[in-house]
Amino acid sequence: MINLISDTVTKPTPEMLNFMMKAEVGDDVFGQDPSVNELELYVADMFGKDNALFCPSGTMTNQIAIKCHTQPLDEVICDHYSHIYQYETGGYAFNSGVAVNLIHGTNGKITAEQVEAAIKPVYDWLPISKLVVLENSCNKGGGSYYKLDEIAPITQLCKERGLKLHLDGARLFNVLVETEESTVDVGKHFDSISICMSKGLGAPVGSLLIGDKDFITQARRFRKVMGGGMRQAGYLAAACLFALKEQRGRLKIDNDKASEIGRLLEQQPYVELVRPVKTNIVIFDLADGYKADPFLEKLKSRGILAIAIGPETIRFVTHLNYTDEMHVEVLNILKSMV
Repeated sequence: MINLISDTVTKPTPEMLNFMMKAEVGDDVFGQDPSVNELELYVADMFGKDNALFCPSGTMTNQIAIKCHTQPLDEVICDHYSHIYQYETGGYAFNSGVAVNLIHGTNGKITAEQVEAAIKPVYDWLPISKLVVLENSCNKGGGSYYKLDEIAPITQLCKERGLKLHLDGARLFNVLVETEESTVDVGKHFDSISICMSKGLGAPVGSLLIGDKDFITQARRFRKVMGGGMRQAGYLAAACLFALKEQRGRLKIDNDKASEIGRLLEQQPYVELVRPVKTNIVIFDLADGYKADPFLEKLKSRGILAIAIGPETIRFVTHLNYTDEMHVEVLNILKSMV
């Protein structure tokens, strides 16, 4: 089967597995795993920050960031497509006791003007606006992304109004191979950053939360209370180091394949609309007379796995294990899906 359900389905390459097995490990809860320590410092330096924290998942890194930046009865401002709202089980309320203030942006992207309009006045009966979260790229927005000149006005507004700014950068490296902007420049705009290693980068497990020294000190405590304190995690950290050093540059291949799929779908009679394909995610709406579930079953019968994100909406995600041969096969099948 050709699996386009998500880039989280990637499996370690033989080279990555070999690198993992050679890792030097210790007890990370005591700060004594050399491979985890190396990964955290490597990533922190990459973004020009003091330190980073290795966690099992991107949901955990996002939730820890919210917990660090807010108090109960505060609120988080984000787009209505944001992962922290759509796909983290309402963790902002469960873990941090905060509300969300949703903005209807464009394909998951919001502007400084929209953020400013969303900031609440200080009244006893309103939550306090405290944190803004941007997602780059935006999953449900079809892999749409911000460039730094779009982020800069939001950064400035947050500084002026005393709000913290967090980046959910789960697929950030898919963005940076397109914009060619530097990680250090990204780091200058945010109080905290979350990056995921187990998507297009191809590591089996792990995300990192990045910030200044005091922030990461606090984040370590929240990681522990959430059950994220791992022991000999260096084997997993080694996979992440390998992914960053050896597999980051190839993300452009995934983006280009997604773009080619998108262009083909725009020409098909069963497609009503293809959302702009900016990175490695393709989201398209089916034309009248087509429903997502039967369409997915037909794809599956032809050897392609994908998911629905609406009654008539399909998502494909390209990734490390989606080969050139698979890509040719997918294009041929999509041409015949009438």
